[in-house]
Amino acid sequence: MDIHVIALFPELLEPFVSASVLGRGVEQGLLRVHPVQLRAFSTNKHRTVDDTPYGGGSGMVLMAPPVVAAIESLPVDPSTGRRPHTVLLTPQGRPFTQATAQALARRGSLALVCGRYEGFDERIRAYVDEELSLGDFVLTGGEVAAAVVVDAVARLLPGVLGNAESALCESHAEEGLLEHPQYTRPAEFRGVAVPPVLVSGDHGRVARWRRWQALRRTRERRPELFARLALTDRERAALDGDEP
Repeated sequence: MDIHVIALFPELLEPFVSASVLGRGVEQGLLRVHPVQLRAFSTNKHRTVDDTPYGGGSGMVLMAPPVVAAIESLPVDPSTGRRPHTVLLTPQGRPFTQATAQALARRGSLALVCGRYEGFDERIRAYVDEELSLGDFVLTGGEVAAAVVVDAVARLLPGVLGNAESALCESHAEEGLLEHPQYTRPAEFRGVAVPPVLVSGDHGRVARWRRWQALRRTRERRPELFARLALTDRERAALDGDEP
């Protein structure tokens, strides 16, 4: 997959994508991250890409001409005649979720447009395919948000993770559930032992225990996610009883 990052500081992503799992994906040719320096599309000698907002106010606003020029410079796929699916990273976008990451991972290429300063000229929105937000907070720049999106998407690409099943058994991957508790050696740590079911060798019982724990944890920690689950009456009743 090709991911183009349009930003004032796209180099911030270079060490991030060269390390660990993403680095292996890059080495294997499964992931290619292309930095696009926004200042290269400035139309003045000072290479400025921002200006004061019409109507007054604090801060500076990214200008439409350089941002749109950067978007329009992206390569066109000869088989489809289309540029990469372009995402504007903004606190005003719809929430970025695991389902969103899965949808983006199915696309052949992406472009992430990162903001800085006070925001974007409103006319830029007409040149992107969607707007995404990491949450109800504001960052200094979109490069950090781009790193998060790259990581969440890249790890879903076939071959990037050493064990493909890892992405199927974690929080938000199945039905929106939080992941069940995990344990590893030692079998006992400071008086707390691993639950006996996990060393029972009964795989069916282990699976039931993990689902029960995932449901309980989701209900306790993220009730809004739990409310969306389509559970049977038996499952709901079991949650208030002892462990299966």
